[in-house]
Amino acid sequence: DEILRSLAGPPSPPGQDPPHGWRVAVDCVRANELCAAEPSCSSRYRTLRQCLAGRDRNTMLANKECQAALEVLQESPLYDCRCKRGMKKELQCLQIYWSIHLGLTEGEEFYEASPYEPVTSRLSDIFRLASIFSGMDPATNSKSNHCLDAAKACNLNDNCKRLRSGYISTCSKEISATEHCSRRKCHKALRQFFDRVPSEYTYRLLFCSCKDQACAERRRQTIVPSCSYEDKEKPNCLDLRNTCRTDHLCRSRLADFHTNCQASFQSLTSCPGDNYQACLGSYAGLIAGFDMTPNYVDASTTSITISPWCSCKGSGNMEEECEKFLRDFTENPCLRNAIQAFGNGTDVNLSPKNPSPPITLPPKTEKSPPLPDDINDSNTMYDTSVITTCTSIQEPDETLLSPRPQTQLTTDIMPDQKTFVDQKAGGSRHWAGRILPLVPTLLLKLVV
Repeated sequence: DEILRSLAGPPSPPGQDPPHGWRVAVDCVRANELCAAEPSCSSRYRTLRQCLAGRDRNTMLANKECQAALEVLQESPLYDCRCKRGMKKELQCLQIYWSIHLGLTEGEEFYEASPYEPVTSRLSDIFRLASIFSGMDPATNSKSNHCLDAAKACNLNDNCKRLRSGYISTCSKEISATEHCSRRKCHKALRQFFDRVPSEYTYRLLFCSCKDQACAERRRQTIVPSCSYEDKEKPNCLDLRNTCRTDHLCRSRLADFHTNCQASFQSLTSCPGDNYQACLGSYAGLIAGFDMTPNYVDASTTSITISPWCSCKGSGNMEEECEKFLRDFTENPCLRNAIQAFGNGTDVNLSPKNPSPPITLPPKTEKSPPLPDDINDSNTMYDTSVITTCTSIQEPDETLLSPRPQTQLTTDIMPDQKTFVDQKAGGSRHWAGRILPLVPTLLLKLVV
């Protein structure tokens, strides 16, 4: 509780603003330069690094100098810094990030925050660019081998073709009779391909949709799994995670995957922020993240199952945690939906799953066939007999003076006046108007 309160950071004293540029979100390389230019920050940063060297967290936090260093650095640009994917000094940036945040966290959390800047782009941009660059749209022909089309599209781009040929050659090169490839070099070549080639090409190779096993097997073989993915035996998944966390780059890519692909059942797509692009980018970034590289487990066309090369055998009392970690790959609705969305050429922004609210129609129109477009149906909801009855009530004198069957009335609605005219009752009203004034005179003469 004490460390959580301290991490909140005390507010700046009134009237004292932080130095220019400090609380602005910058990459960690730039933040390190800003800190080095400030004597107080620089000395505290050196103190913190010494505190973290060879000590566990509890011992470090018990030291007052280490705690003071943490408090000062919380107000420095290092605290809020992030890294850009594929930046020139990415590894240096990540090293600086973890040098701070490993001291601010327990270091044993199941999920860690991503050190990378948030992804704001959407898949719709990649759908548009993919068709422009390749000259072919995978969504237009359901019979074609989309993974083969993706390979052809890559070959039309010099950069994509060169780097793809490079990693295929490296990952397929046999070293000796017992070692058929150099996994380390293969991972490096793969990482260069996915970091340096635009996602319009890499996504189509990784996430192409398939209707037959030949296509699905080509998709599975995209990363040359015999070298980059498979091994003689499957290690324990928690051991694999721990090994990954000892490397700054692998740790960062894994944390980024969990941040952007962790299933969220409060969103439309099961993805955080309904952002398919962020999840697919994190997945692609995890490939060649050393031994944590995920891949398709088979060439199935009916289901998509992704997994790192590991199992939960030998987990002991950590089996539940191991299974949870593995399910983030094998049973992840966010990742599965994102892959299917790209393969189908649909994005949550382009084809929302929540339909527009239905228009409420009057009860009489239920199950009625739609009217032709050239007919004006603006008055079809009204019943003419109701209008006739209401009109009769409004004109009681006409009904009493000239009683007649209802069938003799015509309901001609005039354009200018909304009144009803009885064509046969006009004469009766005329004679009644002339006779009635003479009745009293006749009665008087008879009395006399």
